[in-house]
Amino acid sequence: MASTGGDGVQAISVQQPWAFAIARGGKSVCNQPLPTAYRGPVLIHASMRVDLKACDSPLVQRAGWNPRDPLATLGAVIAVAEVVDVCSATATNGSCDCGPWAEPGAHHWRLAEVLPLPRPVVALGRPGLWEPQPTLVTEVRTMLAATAALHRS
Repeated sequence: MASTGGDGVQAISVQQPWAFAIARGGKSVCNQPLPTAYRGPVLIHASMRVDLKACDSPLVQRAGWNPRDPLATLGAVIAVAEVVDVCSATATNGSCDCGPWAEPGAHHWRLAEVLPLPRPVVALGRPGLWEPQPTLVTEVRTMLAATAALHRS
């Protein structure tokens, strides 16, 4: 996650198991009802809601969905990613090549450089793109720096 001095980092709340699939399973598209002009680091927050039908989805199962995994939690930041692009083709009745995770009729926020956190960081989320508290951003950055230092040694 690029150092932006606390500002410039955004967050998005995503229902489970979709948040887990972003963090652990290679889900590189976040389906949203609205587009965004934002590009940059985003905290992936697992909302307090679960899409129960999605838990049995073959895509989610292939992503390794495991309700006992710490990142399958609710109400916490579980990963960091970069929003690199938004595809709005299917939202305007067009077609796109955003892959199997892309839902028709949604804006596809394309994610890259996804880093799952070593442990969830409890936080209150909000609908849509939101600005996290500086203390939350600091805690996530500290955790990622410590993890990177462990991997270097």
